[in-house]
Amino acid sequence: MNTLTGPAAGDIDTDVVVVGFGAAGAVAAIEAADAGARVVLIEKMAFPGGLSIASAGGIRVSDDPAAALDYLEATCGGRTPSTLLRVLADGMAAVPDYMRRLADRSSATVRVTPALGNYPLPGYESLAYCEIEAVPALEGLPGYHAMQPVKNGTRLFKVLEDNVQARDIKVMYEAPAQRLIVEDGRVTGLTVLHKGRTVTIKTRKAVILACGGFEADAEMQRQYFQVGEVLTGSFRGNTGDGIRMAQAVGADLWHMWHYHGPYGIQHPDPAYPFGLYLKAVPMWTPGRADYVSDLGIGSGPNKASEKSLARVAWILLDQTGQRFMDEYPPYPGDTGVRPFDAFDAKTQRFPRNPAFMVFDEVGRTMYPLGRVVHNDHHPRYAWSDNNSAEIANGIFQRADDIAHLAAIMDVPENRLTESLVRWNDAVRNHHDSEFSRQPETMVAIEKPPFYVGRVRPLVINTQGGPRHNEHQQVLDPFGAPIPRLYAVGELGSLFGYLYMSGGNLTECIVGGWVAAKHASAQEPLPPTS
Repeated sequence: MNTLTGPAAGDIDTDVVVVGFGAAGAVAAIEAADAGARVVLIEKMAFPGGLSIASAGGIRVSDDPAAALDYLEATCGGRTPSTLLRVLADGMAAVPDYMRRLADRSSATVRVTPALGNYPLPGYESLAYCEIEAVPALEGLPGYHAMQPVKNGTRLFKVLEDNVQARDIKVMYEAPAQRLIVEDGRVTGLTVLHKGRTVTIKTRKAVILACGGFEADAEMQRQYFQVGEVLTGSFRGNTGDGIRMAQAVGADLWHMWHYHGPYGIQHPDPAYPFGLYLKAVPMWTPGRADYVSDLGIGSGPNKASEKSLARVAWILLDQTGQRFMDEYPPYPGDTGVRPFDAFDAKTQRFPRNPAFMVFDEVGRTMYPLGRVVHNDHHPRYAWSDNNSAEIANGIFQRADDIAHLAAIMDVPENRLTESLVRWNDAVRNHHDSEFSRQPETMVAIEKPPFYVGRVRPLVINTQGGPRHNEHQQVLDPFGAPIPRLYAVGELGSLFGYLYMSGGNLTECIVGGWVAAKHASAQEPLPPTS
């Protein structure tokens, strides 16, 4: 890998330019280089990794492509053509051997662990996770690049980065892409603002966009999410750049409403750039009480095993003081945001955004209620062990009794009392008749003092972006490929209904190699004069 600190003069000529140095961009660059293409890899931030480096690192795989396809078709709900899903399903079977080959470069250890799908849909029993569980160069380090601490997503990215560095791939940091260049109906490059200077990169074969979604762009959130602006979880670099560039040359869009995330808390300092995640809890599969998976963003090492679900110390109440959801759904990190989207036409507002997170003194002392996961050099908020700092700084407010709690929440005391009585009865009876929360996760809220915090939807990543075909070619609204333009990874994900945990990483790997191989096979354009 050659890091470009600044072109000497004029334009850069190459075969393929890859936009974004996360997992998808790394794989695309590796495969394009291995196919004989000259490759430039650009990254808008001063550090690599994107969102991938902050992920849990579990790549969804299967040794049964037919069953995997059944699951993908069910989770995509008819919103994604089967021709595309079949490519991903076949790729899921090929990923473990592919990752073992790449891992050899870093002397890394690869693990494949059976892990049920998030939902009991056809094919869910055929799934597994492929993870990089150890990289000698990383073990014992407090962090890597802008990511702290080292997790399996960090290990995965290190393996990919080592493979980029081993090839003749030119890398430019602090180089946000600006506009695609189109000549004679074909994409022939792009302009980049590189450290304050506009640089033109001309391509003889293709541009591959791997620059993520729009989770850090407030205006796009307001336009595409019903609930409007939400908290950004883990990365500031994904601001919809690839979406806008693709739109400007005629791209169709899909899945723009679909984002992946839990509910979380806003930092008391409005200038803090990230939302705060609540405690990580294992996922579970409905109908399979014997099965729990630890996988979640920033967690690791990840395991799928027979174990108990976590006890969750809180319940959520809306702005009228009523409970409105199961606080611990099967996949909290994905569908946890959806109940917040409800609009009340009578009051013309979203009465669940923000919602109230309520717990008592027993809950306060159970464990740290929050955490921080982000790929960024911004100083990380350190959550206290017993949540006392969060009470002192206003994340949570303390109430000596129910009347005080109702006053803080500005809800009728009798309604709040009724909500807590119903909840505590449900805990004693081991049965939540309102929202069917799993009994082992339920904790009574009855020992004063009481506490309340305001929670909001928190986006980990978006799934929407340019529509593409089975070759990852970006399509126009009439289904025709835009010549020599590709999109991979989170940028225009296949998932438009339910998300498959680890699925975006699978798209990064499989989509990256599919796009690179197809792009590298393009007939080279004549060199510019």
